[in-house]
Amino acid sequence: MRTENEEIRDHLKYLALLARDYPSQAAAASEIISTQALLKLPKGTEHFMSDLHGENEAFVHILNSASGVIREKVDIVLGDTIPEAARAELATLIYYPNEKLPQLKARCADEDGLDQWYTETLLRLIDICRLVSSKHTREHVRECLPASCGYILDELLHAHFEDHDKDLYYGQIVGSIIENGRADKFIVRLCELIKRLAVDKLHIVGDLFDRGPRPDIILDLLMRHHNVDIQWGNHDVVWMGAAAGSPICICTVLKTTLAYHNHGMLEDCYGINLRHLQRMAEQFYGDDDLSLWMPHTDAARGPYTPGMLHRCAVMHKAVTILMLKMECCVIDRNPDFKMKGRDFLRHIDWEKGTVTVNGSSYPLRDTSFPTVDPTDPARLNPDEQVVLDKLVQSFRQSEKLQQHIEFLYAKGSVYHIENGNLLYHGVVPMTRSGSFAVERFEGHSYSGRALMDYCDERARRGYFGPEGSLVRQSGQDFLWYLWCGAKSPLFGRSAMTTFERLYIADPAAHREIKDPYYKHIAALDTAERILREFGLAGAGCHIVNGHVPVRAIEGESPIKGGGRLIIIDGGFCRAYHQRTGIAGYTLVYNSRGLILRTHQPFESAEKAIHEDEDIASKSEYIYTAPQRILVRDTDEGGRKQALIRDLCALVEAYQTGVLPQGVAQEM
Repeated sequence: MRTENEEIRDHLKYLALLARDYPSQAAAASEIISTQALLKLPKGTEHFMSDLHGENEAFVHILNSASGVIREKVDIVLGDTIPEAARAELATLIYYPNEKLPQLKARCADEDGLDQWYTETLLRLIDICRLVSSKHTREHVRECLPASCGYILDELLHAHFEDHDKDLYYGQIVGSIIENGRADKFIVRLCELIKRLAVDKLHIVGDLFDRGPRPDIILDLLMRHHNVDIQWGNHDVVWMGAAAGSPICICTVLKTTLAYHNHGMLEDCYGINLRHLQRMAEQFYGDDDLSLWMPHTDAARGPYTPGMLHRCAVMHKAVTILMLKMECCVIDRNPDFKMKGRDFLRHIDWEKGTVTVNGSSYPLRDTSFPTVDPTDPARLNPDEQVVLDKLVQSFRQSEKLQQHIEFLYAKGSVYHIENGNLLYHGVVPMTRSGSFAVERFEGHSYSGRALMDYCDERARRGYFGPEGSLVRQSGQDFLWYLWCGAKSPLFGRSAMTTFERLYIADPAAHREIKDPYYKHIAALDTAERILREFGLAGAGCHIVNGHVPVRAIEGESPIKGGGRLIIIDGGFCRAYHQRTGIAGYTLVYNSRGLILRTHQPFESAEKAIHEDEDIASKSEYIYTAPQRILVRDTDEGGRKQALIRDLCALVEAYQTGVLPQGVAQEM
């Protein structure tokens, strides 16, 4: 039992540390006053996106537009006095300043016309920037200002006009900016500042990788974002395992990448060497019928020559056989995964050309397995071993990939709780009766939040465990399990039927049964039970979920659980547009409540820039707060209020002489 004196001493140690940042009563009191003022401001806007799947152009546009928030600010400031086309043009300039600016300047007939356009545009951008900065303290806005022109922007945004004429004051500064050849730089900086201040926090609810062409561009932009968190999706964790050097995860990543003809991204952007794989693939499979192995293609990203498609298909088949061999090994090592029967190479009748799946026998659509030894199907031949070793080395040595995956670990987790919202990509595994499913790993049972926490901890072992250790290998195997395991919170289906869809013609074998979670989340009591499991309760608490595209085209609603659960995977990826009828959902949480945005397909950045074509979207308030939400009502507000209490204790310590002012405290 701790004594009162011990608690007092520990408290004084903390106050002594706090005194290093606030060395006087005046400094502490000043921070209390400014923090109390901050608590009374409206909460900042949070922006939620999910299932980006490498669709970099659509991601960039929605990020730049903040799902329509920027356009709303433009309309509020300019109003109906400015034609709609001019407002759309200004919004595009804010989204893409570096690309749009030269186009707009080129329309000016002469120097006077350019100066007039500069003046008009700068004044409009200043007014929009003043609006989006109104939710923030002046100190915060100053921290966001670029060093090269921060002082002038600060003056423009925070000038008071009681003593002088606004138009004259602005006119003089703007005129000076133009005369000194700085207008372009100021326009770009103002556009970036507007986007920076419009959204406080970005939440990515999983699946950045696969299918789309450039996940690397998305990761680069997220790494530069001022405030982001990521909830891992199953497509993310398998890439995390690949970067860690897991052979099974590497083969899985390559199989998906080749299936969508995206291997050029792997080679050009991540520097992954596929030469050895291609050579081996041609050696063993080059003369096979590769019709089953042809990649999914997108005409907008073509054209594709027969030679390109052949090279992709032959590597697709070769790496799939490697993957199936690795799956046998991982399933053997991990009886906890309960995946016996999915080691398919051991269930093939080589004479009959059939495979047994779930007790039924099916003819194989492709019976050419030249590298498989029927007596030991999981064994790699010498050529395959060399290829796999080279691939592991290439993934491990990709500097850019390692940077991206380290970022995913630093900013990511299986789930996240913030401001009353619970965010996760997949499911909280459930039983048919609606209770949380209990899973047993490494001799312990887990369910609900404890299962999610365990998955998070074990996923980190796969990357950060000691090199060459069983702990690290176990973690890497588990990253693969999170990709496709029946009770993986990131997957949530009975099986990943990759083998069945490739090798079996009967559609009945392709069925992936959804976790009972998806049935139960229709009910309010299920959503509330999940929220309680994670320590949340109240009308303002919600679950934000991704992973399974909502089939809006069939009338399905993304709002479940009596309005308490929102699935925001609406088919961001082009491959899903026909199935969902839309191009994704995003969510905006501002000081008034939660707004669901429904987006139509995005054609291209080029069309957006040159024709001012925005993504067609519609908005729906799905939760309206009973009163405006202030900073004091947020998680950050709670931390600020705790700081105020500590600072008040520090002021009292200064006043009573317990701590001296202005002296660095020694521990």
